[in-house]
Amino acid sequence: MTTPNILLTRIDNRLIHGQVGVTWVNHLGANLVVVANDKVSEDEVQQSLMDMVLPDVIQARYFSLKKTIDVIHKASPKQKIFLVVKDVQDALALKEGGVPIDHINVGNMHYEEGKKQISSTVSVDDEDIQAFKKLDKLGVNLDLRGVPNEKGQNILELI
Repeated sequence: MTTPNILLTRIDNRLIHGQVGVTWVNHLGANLVVVANDKVSEDEVQQSLMDMVLPDVIQARYFSLKKTIDVIHKASPKQKIFLVVKDVQDALALKEGGVPIDHINVGNMHYEEGKKQISSTVSVDDEDIQAFKKLDKLGVNLDLRGVPNEKGQNILELI
């Protein structure tokens, strides 16, 4: 088993959109975006819409959490992977499943009933906070920022 070349993992409930598909991909030098989410892995319409945002030279894969855990270690070293998940629970499931995640960019978690807003783009509830604390205990750096040129902030300082 080889260690996959994961450049960055990002939590963004919008998954692939302009900021992810252009700004982050270019900044990282990624050539593969892996979206790990059970629902999206089965939704070809949503996949097609996300594919349209990516430059032609960037490939995308849409895997369930289980499939991501099962295949990520088979990735070629030539694949420069930008891993995108919808929420912190998906990120935690991947980390606990053995995906070598050491740094997470927390980009966007929409406000909904029962969540408190901790930044202009991130809202959390108690379940989210517990998941972030578990990730921290597992040694994951948790960096809140929307775009690469913003100053990042440790999300634990805000929750």
